[in-house]
Amino acid sequence: MSSQRTLPPSAAILAFGGAILAALPAAAADKPVAIVGAVVFDATGAAPYRGTVVIRDGRIAAAGPSVKAPRGAVVIDAKGKALLPGFFDVHTHWTPGGTPRISPEIANAYIAAGVTTVNDFHQQPESFEPRRRWIASMASPHVNFVARMSTPGGHGADWADRATTKWVNSPQGARMEVKALVPYKPDFIKAFADGWRYGASADNTSMDEGTLSALVDEAHRNNLKVLTHTVTVDRGAIAGRAKVDVIAHSLQDREIDQPTIDAIKAGGTAYAPTLAVYDPAKDGTMSAEARRRSEVKFGYALHNVKALHDAGVTIALGTDAGMPGTPHGLSTLREMELLVRAGLTPSQALIAGTASSAKVLGELADRGTIEAGKRADIVLIAGEPWKTIGDVRKTDRVFVDGVQVHGPGTKLPAANAAKSMPVIQAKGAMIDDFEADRSNYDTLRMDDMDGGIDRTVQVAQVINRTAADHALSIAARMSAKDNANAGVVIPLSRGSVEPVDVRAFKGVRFEIRGDGDAYDLGVNTLNGRWEAQVGSAAEWKTVEVPFAALTRGAGGGAGAGPWTGDDVLEVTIDGGRPAGAKMWVEIDNVSFF
Repeated sequence: MSSQRTLPPSAAILAFGGAILAALPAAAADKPVAIVGAVVFDATGAAPYRGTVVIRDGRIAAAGPSVKAPRGAVVIDAKGKALLPGFFDVHTHWTPGGTPRISPEIANAYIAAGVTTVNDFHQQPESFEPRRRWIASMASPHVNFVARMSTPGGHGADWADRATTKWVNSPQGARMEVKALVPYKPDFIKAFADGWRYGASADNTSMDEGTLSALVDEAHRNNLKVLTHTVTVDRGAIAGRAKVDVIAHSLQDREIDQPTIDAIKAGGTAYAPTLAVYDPAKDGTMSAEARRRSEVKFGYALHNVKALHDAGVTIALGTDAGMPGTPHGLSTLREMELLVRAGLTPSQALIAGTASSAKVLGELADRGTIEAGKRADIVLIAGEPWKTIGDVRKTDRVFVDGVQVHGPGTKLPAANAAKSMPVIQAKGAMIDDFEADRSNYDTLRMDDMDGGIDRTVQVAQVINRTAADHALSIAARMSAKDNANAGVVIPLSRGSVEPVDVRAFKGVRFEIRGDGDAYDLGVNTLNGRWEAQVGSAAEWKTVEVPFAALTRGAGGGAGAGPWTGDDVLEVTIDGGRPAGAKMWVEIDNVSFF
C-alpha cells in the first residue's frame, strides 16, 4: 500500500473556494498572491529562511529566498512574521457535546488557530455525503471523515447503533464490515481496539489481535488507512503487529518497553498521543485522588511519546478535541506545547503538526510543507514558534487552498454564521411504509437502544404483515440497568444532518401492535427532543399524535422554547422495560398527517 495519496481538487474544495472568492473584489479573485518578507518554516527539515511564497490557483507556485512577486500579484507584506504550513489535527470529534458545538463554529475555531486539515471521528457514515456538502459551503479546514469500528459493547460502541459504529469480534466480521463501509467513501477507519477504561472499570471489550489484523488488512486492500483507540502498552504492541497506521492516543498505563517500541516500529505505525485531552491542568474540579491518578498516567504519556520519538517512530498531532475540556482549535496549539513539554524541540513539534501528520495520513504529496506544487494551506504567525512554541497562538492570517480564511479583511461566507444546514421541505406525508430497505425519505433506519457497555439486545427486521404488505418487527431483551429501552430511529434526511420543515402537517400517524405496555413517540429537532406516550395491544391499531400534544422530552438537549416544526431531524418509536425483561412491537405506515 502506498504511503501517500495524491488528492486532486474535489468538487467540495472548488465549491468552498468559490464561496470565499465570491466575497472578494473581482479584480483580486484571479490574481496570484505573493507573501513577501516572512521567515518561512517550510517543515521539510530545512532551516527557516526569509523569502517569498507565491500562490496561484490554490497552490504554491513558488517559494524561496530569491523568489520575486510576479507582476500584478496581490502582495502581502509579512516582514517580522513567520510563515508555516497549516496545522493538522488527526483526532477530533465534531460533536454537539463539544466546544464549540455547531459545525460552522467548529470550522471557525480551527481556521482561527491556523488548523487547515482535521480528521472527524464522530460521524455516522450516512452523514458523510451531506456533511461534505455542508463543509463545502463554508470556510473550513479540510475535513477527513473517519468510519468507526469497535467490539460489541466496546469503547465507541457504547452509544448509537451499528450504523454509526460497526461492531466486530472476529476476523471474518471485521472484513465484512470494512467492505460494508467502502460505498460511503470514508477517508480513513478508526478502530476502537483497546477496552481499558483508563483504570476506571474492567477491560471486557478489547479487540483481539486476529480481528484487528484482519480489519487493517482489509482496509489496506481498499486503500484505507487505520487509526486506533489504543491506550495501553500491551495493546500498543498488538497495534504494531497488526500494522495499524496510527495509534491515535497515548499509551499511559505504564512506561513503554523495548519490545513494544520494536513492534510499533516494525509495523510502520505512527503515534498521535492526544496529550491535550489528558492534560490534568485543564480540570480544576478533580479530587485530590483523581488528580494523583491522572498525573501518574499523564507522566507515562509524556515519557512514552519521547521514547517513541527518540526511537524513530513518526509522531503526528491529534487532540481528541470535542471531548470535555478539549476545545476545538486551541487544543491543537496546546498539543504542540505539550509535545515540547514531553521533550521534543519546538521545531520537532511543528513538524509533528504539519509534515509528519500529512505523511501518516498519506497526504504529504498534496500538503503539509511549503513547497512548489503543494496545496496552499498556510498560516502566518506573529512570532518565531520554532524558538518559542507558544508563538503558535499568535495567528495573523490563514489560507486554505490559497484563499485567506482568517485575518485582516477576511469576509467569510454566510454558512460560517449558520446554525445548521439549510432547511429542506418534507418529501411527503409517508415517512416509512417498510416496503424497502430504506425509508420513504431514502434514509437508513437505526436501532435505538440504551447506551453503555451492557446494552439491550434487539433484533429489528422487516417482516410480512400480509402477503403483499410489510411491517417493522422489533424484539428485544433489556439490559441489566434502569431505564433500558429499545426502538427505531427514522431520520428525515441522510445522517440526520439537514433539518426538515414539516409545518405543512399537523402530527404523526402510525400503526402499532405489541406486548401491551406503553411506548414513546419521539420527534428529534435542532431544538431538542419532543415526545408523547402511546399505548398498544396485541391487535393492530392506528395512533395519531398531533404536534401540539408533544412535550419536551427528558434529556432534550440544549433546546429551549416552543415547538416550531421547521427543524425536524428524526422520528423515533421506543419502548422501555425493566432490567432483563423482554419486549416486542410491530410498526407500520409511519406518516405525517
